[in-house]
Amino acid sequence: MMLNILARYTVRSFSIRRNEKIAVHCTVRGPKAEEILDRGLKVKEYELKKGNFSATGNFGFGIQEHIDLGIKYDPSIGIYGLDFYVVLARAGFNIPKKKRKGGKLGHNHRIGKEESMKWFERKYEGILLPGK
Repeated sequence: MMLNILARYTVRSFSIRRNEKIAVHCTVRGPKAEEILDRGLKVKEYELKKGNFSATGNFGFGIQEHIDLGIKYDPSIGIYGLDFYVVLARAGFNIPKKKRKGGKLGHNHRIGKEESMKWFERKYEGILLPGK
């Protein structure tokens, strides 16, 4: 799924007009998502700060230039940055969102900050840096 983000108002110093496309959100799942995440983490040298992890077990990071991912440079597009946001969930995570027979998600079924940091260290052999 791809979603275009429009500018809310004009900012002359950035040459942005109101309702101009300025960003894109894209959801990727499965093996393709793992491949893209691996490329992004390789740019960051598999190092993330503890502040990159949220209390709900998700984490995110950004890179400055898309060409670091191995994407070929196109002069008509220029250089742009990317933000990665990873949502970790267990099977059955959408049960509270169901319309019919929705239930509660137990406390043990939720993923916390510590668990997501352990997953990152184990799966990608990542390094957690102290600080925000």
